[in-house]
Amino acid sequence: QLQLVESGGGLVQPGGSLRVSCVASGFAFDFYNIGWFRQAPGKEREGVSCISSRRSSTNYDDSVKGRFTISRDNAENTVYLQMDSLKPEDTAVYYCAAVRGYYCSLQLLTYDYWGQGTQVTVSS
Repeated sequence: QLQLVESGGGLVQPGGSLRVSCVASGFAFDFYNIGWFRQAPGKEREGVSCISSRRSSTNYDDSVKGRFTISRDNAENTVYLQMDSLKPEDTAVYYCAAVRGYYCSLQLLTYDYWGQGTQVTVSS
């Protein structure tokens, strides 16, 4: 049974850092692209970052470039999203998603499997 479980969310002050994790199970993790998405209250879910299956090439939304870093540890079936210089507008539920493939995309409709999400709140 394929499963994605996010963790690491919480409350952080503006300018602070947080690292969220996505642990996968039940599938051949290193053949899958992994994406991070977020959804703020009243807004549509949007792509934040993704990392490809083999070469670990990465993509970032312009809103997080230079502040967020995605990485993966295939031995641990885990993808991380390091978030630095956080802003109140980064507040959202963060989801990871998986799709088998070679090049990753920030288009949410291309992903087949989703986690339940972890809340990130940036506030003073």
